Amino acid sequence: MRFLLAAALLAGPAGAGEIWVTNELDDTISVIDTDTLEVIRTIQTGQRPRGITFANDGSVVYVCASDSNTVQVIDPDSGEVLHNLPSGDDPEQFVLHPDNRHLYIANEDDAITTVVDVESRTVVAQIDVGIEPEGMAVSPDGRIAITTSETTNMAHWIDTESRTLFANTLVDSRPRHAEFARGGAELWVSAEIGGTVSVFDVETQAELAKLEFEITGIHPDRVQPVGFEFTADESTVFVALGPANHVAVVNAATYEVEDYILVGRRVWHMAFNEDGSQLFTTNGVSGDVTVIDVASREPLRSIPVGRFPWGAALRPEAD
Repeated sequence: MRFLLAAALLAGPAGAGEIWVTNELDDTISVIDTDTLEVIRTIQTGQRPRGITFANDGSVVYVCASDSNTVQVIDPDSGEVLHNLPSGDDPEQFVLHPDNRHLYIANEDDAITTVVDVESRTVVAQIDVGIEPEGMAVSPDGRIAITTSETTNMAHWIDTESRTLFANTLVDSRPRHAEFARGGAELWVSAEIGGTVSVFDVETQAELAKLEFEITGIHPDRVQPVGFEFTADESTVFVALGPANHVAVVNAATYEVEDYILVGRRVWHMAFNEDGSQLFTTNGVSGDVTVIDVASREPLRSIPVGRFPWGAALRPEAD
C-alpha cells in the first residue's frame, strides 16, 4: 500500500496539467503542476538538457542532451529514459515533424541539421546549413523546415521531401528561434544580438516587418530576443528578451509592441498552460519560472526550479 501511494504521488495529481522545464546546469527536468504552480517531480537527464518537445500523442518526451550528444526519449509517466537517439554533435533545439516520426535537429558544433527517424532510431539525412545552427521550426503542413544559424546570421529553408535547402535568408545578428504563423504563411525569427524579430512571407521569403524593442531604464544591449510563443488564435505573441528580464507583448497583426512584463533574470523560453490562460517563462540566471496571467499581462508567481532553466514544454493531455 505504501509503495502504491508513493507511486501515485510521484506521478502527480490525476488529470493535472504539467509544464516540463529543462535545467542546463543540473542535468534535470523540473515538472510543474499547472494547478498548484509547484514542482511535483524532478527527472534526471543527460548532460546539459536544452530543447524539449513531446510526441503529438504525449506518449514520450524528447530532450536534447547537448553535452551528451544525444536526444533522449523519456517515458513521461515513469521519468525513465527509454533509449537515446542518434543526433549529431551538440543538439540544441529540434522540432518534430507533423508526421510524428521525424525529428529535425540543429547541431551547433557541426553546422548541420540532422533528420532522425524516431521509429527506426536512425539518421535519415544530414543537411549542411550555416555556422552554429540553433533554432528549428517546421511549417504546419510539414513541407518546410527552418534552421537558424547564429554565426552565419541566416534562416535556412529546407524542403522536407527532398531534404535539401531551397533558400537562405539573411537576418540580424545571432538568430536564435523561429516559428511559423498565420497557418504557415509567415515565418518569425528572433535575432538575439541584433535585438530584433523579423517576419518573412513564406511564399516569397521577403521580409514583411522587423520588430524592435525599447524598455525604459534598460540599455539596448541588454534587449536580446530569444524564444517567443503565439497565443492559440495567433493574435498575440510573447517574446522573451533575455537579460532585459522582460517579456514583450506584440500585436501579431500590426507587429506593434503593446506591453512589457517584468520576469526573472535572463528569460529564455516559454510555454502556455492547457487553456492558454497562463504563460510560463524559463529564467536562466535566477533559476526560476515566472507564471504570467495572459489576460492581465501580470506576473503571478515565481517558481524555483533547477539551475539555469532553459527549455519548456506543455505535456499534452492523454488521448
